[in-house]
Amino acid sequence: MSVFNFNAGPSVLPVEVTEGMARAILEFGEKKLSILELSHRSEEINAFIQESRQMVRDLLELPEHYEVLFLSGGSTTQFALIPMNYLPANGVAGYIDTGTWSTKAIDAARCYGEVDVAASSEDDEFRHIPKDYRYDPEWSYIYCCSNNTIAGTQMHAYPKTDVPVVLDMCSDIFSRKMDATKFSVIFASAQKNLGPAGTTVVILDKRQLGKVKRAIPDMLNYQKHIAKNSVLNTPPVLPIYGCYLMLKWLKKKGIDQIEKENNEKAALLYQEIDANPLFKGRAAKEDRSIMNVCFDIIDEKLESSFHTFAANYDIFGIAGHRSVGGYRASLYNAMSKEGPERLVKAMQDFAWRFG
Repeated sequence: MSVFNFNAGPSVLPVEVTEGMARAILEFGEKKLSILELSHRSEEINAFIQESRQMVRDLLELPEHYEVLFLSGGSTTQFALIPMNYLPANGVAGYIDTGTWSTKAIDAARCYGEVDVAASSEDDEFRHIPKDYRYDPEWSYIYCCSNNTIAGTQMHAYPKTDVPVVLDMCSDIFSRKMDATKFSVIFASAQKNLGPAGTTVVILDKRQLGKVKRAIPDMLNYQKHIAKNSVLNTPPVLPIYGCYLMLKWLKKKGIDQIEKENNEKAALLYQEIDANPLFKGRAAKEDRSIMNVCFDIIDEKLESSFHTFAANYDIFGIAGHRSVGGYRASLYNAMSKEGPERLVKAMQDFAWRFG
């Protein structure tokens, strides 16, 4: 029986990606050295870094004025780099607060300029996506997080404004078709839909850069990374190689097919949550995430029992975030349809035994 990993991140990867990384650790390129031993300036390493950047361009159909970077530091670093590079000291940025990650981004931005919270669902424990945003044409940008992994909500429509839009897509990049040209910045840490933990892809409309006057250290300056083709310093080579393999897998499947499968996987699980007498969904139905299905058990005394029950079905990683508890089944691109099918069977059998 296969084991199904529903962890929210680091998360499930295709077998061909993990096997490809394992082979590269043992032997990579014509020199037959480990990928861990090769210089990041070598032809072999530079080739797949640049090809990875091009595959991101291809998948998102990016025009020439967009740049793709693979950086270290995770998405939390981007919370600071974005206002550092885009928010003047006397400027104002609008932020839509839809949960923990956008709240952290707001706190980071306040170190560099003024933040105007355009909308928030905090009073509802972030169980829905606010629909009415305030816009100020003088804002330097408006920031939003596409998918909330903790509350299980997802933006199914994005702000329509002439103000530059910054989008955190850490947990749903490449999960569905989108028009990337509607955004000035898109970023995503790799450990959910893009590859193993250790790198972050940043997609930039470079026409929007260079407007702040503050001094920015090279490592924190997007323009410096662009000038060096994403190899300003020693990059996280192995995680980027994992992204390279994952991007090849994504291109082979196609985003249309991936979106279809993701919708089917989520529909299976939400249908069972709504029908099963022992469980209930957490997010507002119109804002439910197709990536992170968050739900609770109605009788809390049964919570630990269901964890044990699910483990007997070789289901792992369904514990909700430590801040909210309950359950969370993450259905990222590499999760097969058999995963939610197995979880649905476990929920049905649990209800038959305990309901």
